[in-house]
Amino acid sequence: MNRERIGIVIEIQDAPGVLHSLTGIIARHGANITSVEMLGGLEAGVSRLYFELDPAAPPDSLLAELAAAPSVRGVAQEPSLQKIYGKRIIIMGGGAQVGQVAIGAISEADRHNIRGEHISVDTIPLVGEQSLADAVRAVARLPRARALVLAGALMGGEIERAVREVRAKGLLVVSLNMAGSVPDAADLVVTDPVQAGVMTVMAVADTAKFTVGRLSRRVF
Repeated sequence: MNRERIGIVIEIQDAPGVLHSLTGIIARHGANITSVEMLGGLEAGVSRLYFELDPAAPPDSLLAELAAAPSVRGVAQEPSLQKIYGKRIIIMGGGAQVGQVAIGAISEADRHNIRGEHISVDTIPLVGEQSLADAVRAVARLPRARALVLAGALMGGEIERAVREVRAKGLLVVSLNMAGSVPDAADLVVTDPVQAGVMTVMAVADTAKFTVGRLSRRVF
């Protein structure tokens, strides 16, 4: 029986081996860890760990054993971030272009989220080849990131290499039709920034009948 993914926040006293002991408890209960993140502590020497789990059974006994573990100060079950925020679309590049892409993405995400989808949109205005290349590579490390939109007037060089790397890891990359070599490396190239945002959301939404791989052309 498939159970709904859950989130667990564990407040711990910082000590060597705490993470190892907690993951051992989770493994003994047959739960699969799908995500883990260390959150900021509320006081010196105290941290909070956030786990997303696919439990094999009702989580009551798991929560009780976690709460009884050494160095644990508190355990709370929360709705998963996957359930609340869902798939993430990241938009980066020049501020004006980023804003226009966001208009399309947010409007389209709203339409799908009303129908039960969960899609969130993140933006970051950035300039500089190395800064953008580093940010592109970092998207592959972000939890729940499904697509990246590159919005600018000129991108190439190290940014293009970063795009090819994250695409190889399964990330969908959409580029505005701009100068430079990044459009050659992207999955989809869209001239109008608002349309780029709309098409990116459609590509990741389960409630949309749109698949990039079925397009007969990749530049619009």
